[in-house]
Amino acid sequence: MPNFRSPDFLTDHILHTLAFYEPRCTDTTGGFFHFFKDDGTVYDRRTRHLVSSARFVFNHAMAHRRFGDPAQLAAVRHGLAFIQHGHAQPQGGYAWQIDWHEQRATVQDGTHHCYGLAFVLLAHAHALMAGVEEAYAGLEHTWQLMERHFWEPLHQLYADEATADWRVGAYRGQNANMHACEAMMAAFEATQETRYLDRALALAQAVTGRQAALADGLVWEHYREDWSVDWDYNRGDKTNIFRPWGFQTGHLTEWAKLLLQLERHLIAEGRAADWILPRARHFFDTAMFRGWDADNGGLVYGFGPDGVVCDGDKYFWVQAESFAAAALLAVRTGEAGYWDWYDSIWAYSWEHFVDHRHGAWYRILTPQNGKISDEKSPAGKTDYHTMGACYDVLRALGM
Repeated sequence: MPNFRSPDFLTDHILHTLAFYEPRCTDTTGGFFHFFKDDGTVYDRRTRHLVSSARFVFNHAMAHRRFGDPAQLAAVRHGLAFIQHGHAQPQGGYAWQIDWHEQRATVQDGTHHCYGLAFVLLAHAHALMAGVEEAYAGLEHTWQLMERHFWEPLHQLYADEATADWRVGAYRGQNANMHACEAMMAAFEATQETRYLDRALALAQAVTGRQAALADGLVWEHYREDWSVDWDYNRGDKTNIFRPWGFQTGHLTEWAKLLLQLERHLIAEGRAADWILPRARHFFDTAMFRGWDADNGGLVYGFGPDGVVCDGDKYFWVQAESFAAAALLAVRTGEAGYWDWYDSIWAYSWEHFVDHRHGAWYRILTPQNGKISDEKSPAGKTDYHTMGACYDVLRALGM
């Protein structure tokens, strides 16, 4: 096994993952391809999903900042242009899914998702940090869209989705707010505008504090319009990857990571943050206790309110977010036990998830770690989680 804590290992792994997507991911007519088989074959050249479009911008922006490759910066501009011209809609906002053919976009799903806008905000923030100054206008525009259509001051949270003409639905969810928190911190780093840090703090307090108090101190996924817990939403339905039922192992660890990143910003600003570390530890420790598969290794997807595993499949992003959280906790606390978790999660992922031949990570494995399909990277993946987790660890290490 490699030394998973080595900055050289983490950097090499990012490059190995990037190599799977490049240059085959770029569509010279606009944007990026979103559907890849295990060997890198593109199996759908036309369908474009807003989340993938934005995550590719993140990938290239981070790569440019780390490695200084001008081609990566060109890819950032290429990706932003596609979001603005391919996904952008006349009524404002961005189409969730489009068909891109002969340099024309046909809307397949015009629903407005706060989750999608969070990633558009993230993409513009990282583009701005990569040196694309014109990304500031897109950042401001996306903030205003989220503020105008989804922000609910009474609850200090964002609503989740709206129709193409901006009629907001009744569903409320934590997932969009979690990624909005991530995006707000990136926007603060890019601009140093305090409103973004204030919003990240408000979201974190609302989801991990007030809302978690309604669900045994953990982050539940689904809520009604008044932000009361909906214990039955999507129960028994595993088809909606953005709204799964149960406590999500990976979201608990992802929140642990985000909380520690928020803590760093708050301390730098001279603000109180003593509530954060205990909460981050609680989320991570519970996720390991409930989610680690002692028989087959790896972290399961979800468990129910009774603590029993409800989805034993292994998802790539759950492992990635969890090793990042483990590293941040190890650095923050100095406790070797978190490094032990980091090494264990990495060792499992290295053996089962990383494609050492073609690059990138497999997407989903069975509870016994068998492959489910040869679709390595359908829309939504892009390995933003895996490369992002490596960058998070490098940053925690001061590299």
